[in-house]
Amino acid sequence: MKKAIRTAAALILAAGLSACSGGGSASEVSADKKITVGVNPVPHAEILNNAVKDVLAQDGWELEVVVFEDYVLPNTSLEEGELDANYFQTLGYMNDQNENNGLHLTAVAGVHIEPMGIYSEKYTSADEIPDGASVGVPNDTDNYYRAIDLLIAKGYLNGSGDENELNGNTELNPRGLKITPIEAANLPLSLPDLDIAVINGNYALGADLPSKHPALLIEEFDEETTIKRTNFVVVKQGKEESEKTKALVKAIQSEAVQKYIEDTYKGAVIPSFIAAPEN
Repeated sequence: MKKAIRTAAALILAAGLSACSGGGSASEVSADKKITVGVNPVPHAEILNNAVKDVLAQDGWELEVVVFEDYVLPNTSLEEGELDANYFQTLGYMNDQNENNGLHLTAVAGVHIEPMGIYSEKYTSADEIPDGASVGVPNDTDNYYRAIDLLIAKGYLNGSGDENELNGNTELNPRGLKITPIEAANLPLSLPDLDIAVINGNYALGADLPSKHPALLIEEFDEETTIKRTNFVVVKQGKEESEKTKALVKAIQSEAVQKYIEDTYKGAVIPSFIAAPEN
């Protein structure tokens, strides 16, 4: 009997050791194969949930998509280790957040461009925009100057500056536009109170503006502006070569994802599978 008990105990101990040597519990293994990514709702969450998730699953990865309505929390959550990556921002915005908020984030792969557009509920043609028009623009630094650049490119401003430098300056602002910075996410909601607004593509899509009130004018891109306007996958510095990062980059820059973007957004979102510039 004692021999049988010793044998049973040995078998139980061996089974326990075998489980430990096999890489941990089922929950630990699952966590190790889960990639958690913070995104904005449109188009980022749609692209991840409807295309990237299936590609990752083919290689044994689980994708958890965490949706944020703003541009701030996806970065602070990544900095604090609550996310493995985020995907919603341009290099300029990321660099601005690193510098101003003491973050340590780096881009690892380009995914797409959302052309910024000039939208209106009052006018159906750019020719109708009057002198002295009220103009809403994003209030964060990178997107503010991106909006100003678009207004310059389309002939509505002669030069750049903050709203204090532009408003009332007949040399830079000969048409007397009234520039008002507004939180980027709130621009579609503010559109009825403005003559025009320069709105990021994701927020325009989220408000269904391309179908309800098509853009009067839209950004165009060369090689330099493609890099500036691409939305990148971003990770915390030091995680660039991790297994999770490599798996995510491979999946998000796959042919299946490119096809999904092209078929779904038909030019409102443009694939931009470029490498991240070296820091």
